[in-house]
Amino acid sequence: MKKLFFITLAAMTLLACTQTKTEQSAGEPGTIFHTEFDTQFGMPPFDKISFPDFKPAFLKGMEDEAKEIDSIANNAEAPTFENTIVAMDNSGQLLSRVSRVFYGLRGAETNDSIQALAEELSPLLSEHRDNINLNDKLFARIKTLHDDTTGLNLTTEQYRLLDNYYKGFVRSGIMLDEDQKTRLREINKELSGLTLRFGNNLLKETNDFKMVIDNKEDLAGLPDGVIAAAAETAKNSGEEGKWVFGLQKPSWLPFLQYSEKRDLREKLYKAMYMRGDNDNENDNKKIINDIVNLRVEKAQMLGYNTHADFILEENMAKTPADVYKLLNEVWSYALPQAKKEAAELQAMIDAEGGDFELESWDWWYYTEKLRQQKYALNEEETKPYFKMENVREGVFEVANRLFGLSFRKLENVPVYHSEVEAYEVLDADGSHLSVFYTDYFPRAGKNAGAWMSSFRGQQVRGNENIRPIIYNVGNFTRPTGDTPSLLTLDEVETLFHEFGHALHGMLSNVTYSGVSGTSVPRDFVELPSQIMEHWAFHPDVLKLYAKHYQTGEVIPDSIIEKIDAASKFNMGFITTEFVAAALLDMDYHTQTEKRDMDVRDFEKKSMEKIGLIDEIIPRYRSTYFSHIFSGGYSAGYYAYMWAEVLDADAFQPFAEKGVFDKATAASFRDNVLSRGNSDDPMTLYKKYRGAEPNPIYLLRNRGFVE
Repeated sequence: MKKLFFITLAAMTLLACTQTKTEQSAGEPGTIFHTEFDTQFGMPPFDKISFPDFKPAFLKGMEDEAKEIDSIANNAEAPTFENTIVAMDNSGQLLSRVSRVFYGLRGAETNDSIQALAEELSPLLSEHRDNINLNDKLFARIKTLHDDTTGLNLTTEQYRLLDNYYKGFVRSGIMLDEDQKTRLREINKELSGLTLRFGNNLLKETNDFKMVIDNKEDLAGLPDGVIAAAAETAKNSGEEGKWVFGLQKPSWLPFLQYSEKRDLREKLYKAMYMRGDNDNENDNKKIINDIVNLRVEKAQMLGYNTHADFILEENMAKTPADVYKLLNEVWSYALPQAKKEAAELQAMIDAEGGDFELESWDWWYYTEKLRQQKYALNEEETKPYFKMENVREGVFEVANRLFGLSFRKLENVPVYHSEVEAYEVLDADGSHLSVFYTDYFPRAGKNAGAWMSSFRGQQVRGNENIRPIIYNVGNFTRPTGDTPSLLTLDEVETLFHEFGHALHGMLSNVTYSGVSGTSVPRDFVELPSQIMEHWAFHPDVLKLYAKHYQTGEVIPDSIIEKIDAASKFNMGFITTEFVAAALLDMDYHTQTEKRDMDVRDFEKKSMEKIGLIDEIIPRYRSTYFSHIFSGGYSAGYYAYMWAEVLDADAFQPFAEKGVFDKATAASFRDNVLSRGNSDDPMTLYKKYRGAEPNPIYLLRNRGFVE
């Protein structure tokens, strides 16, 4: 779930509509964040927030939290759960409010000013966090409670929160001597800045490239919708009368799937996979080298052999050996299948008289042709049934049938961009549950990918259950002219995936902020999102939402059968490119010593070691692998595969009892979705399923075993 940037018309519009804030609300810049927002459901007042509000609010937020922490640490009373742990959990409200809004905009609607401020704030926030995490008096109070909980009479959730705080301080370096703490502070500041620069460079590389086509013959093979989108992109970028393709996935992927011009496919694909690796001012290789080395130094300073050991200790996987075991087992099934698929594609090339060897930029094109040949499945045939608004209504309907939720669109509420829509989410009894924003189309000011986050988390304060404010961001196919946004099968699945994360946030029902919503281990957080994918193309679900955007016709059984028949098609490639990236992540983060690394050579040797075939590259090459170098998934990209073991097993009761079985849905909500990090993840899972997950279902879902 994260980020990218550039000035766009949309970003300028946001600033233009908010720069009148001084006329609309009194007070010094930043004061709008000082208290809870006085708005419907506490939604951010985007019409009154302006860029000058952010820096003063951040500075005041850090100042306030520092005072709150100082008051807790120096409390003359003996430490109790309430005066120490609960007090900490409730501290930093102002900083949380401004951070959630600012970093939400930095990901979805950024500009040069936001980027510059993020860089300015980075070392200040790093120092602020370290001042808390390395506060000896504060830790002494936490340790007193943690060392003897027998008299505290804590609930499971309370003990979990206490234990998390204790471990968090230890893992943040509280046990180090003063010289080590000084060095740790330096490392944290450096890492904060480097990860920020990695993301900024990637955004610039993504936005700076455009392939301009001025010869209509070079559009051969492209569907009309793809051509129309490229013409609109060209018009918006000052190239009217031409066609422009860029490095956002809705642009480059259909070109690779359908273009008959092999040289142009190569040009566009190489531009995509060379991002951050062009030896220019946006190059990420030196940044990667520095990040990896600093992570090695930090992990070993804290007593761990590698960065992966440090990260995985708090995940379900626990050790690098466990991660490698899972990935290598799946690899043993995936690579042979990928080799068979490559041979089949090469045979197609040869049969057509192509005098060349299959390359990575050919894979998408010939796979699409083979899919049409084998299954008569053409996405130009399926897309009319997947109008974005209908798909969104589809996930709403699934949530209604499973959990009784309903979604009421909120009109005339302030949003950060005109394409954003907001909904009130009501529980089965009609009570307010959450606010949910959707923001689904690519812009130059938006990071690539798709994610979920929140403008406010769930917690209980006093007698009030404060409900969350959740958002989903995506980069799906845009509307063009009179044609609405028509999603690819992959985009449909992604929308369901991110909505699963949103449900995890919306349905949270715990007491403490520190364990609410998606604040769970990385290899557990993907369970709610990935299980949601199982509903996307289930025949019973498709009949509810997949309707032709022009005729309203429900998707016919013949197309549903094709989608189902092709569901395991190309699975060798899909699995291999993912596992290759996950293993690359692990190889970087199991380094045991600092060294001057040649990133290209490291990646090459990592892939040679596992026998990755030349026709496939990792899903993310190092220099644009934002998950691990700027997105919080370092030594954690494997989590999607780990969670697939969980989600495949977790869906079995629905497969056996019915896709909308109420009792199963209630159990999943009560034991997983609503519980956040209030108990051990495997404990929560076993309460739902009755046993640990069986990996056989993952292998079956991917077609590797019967």
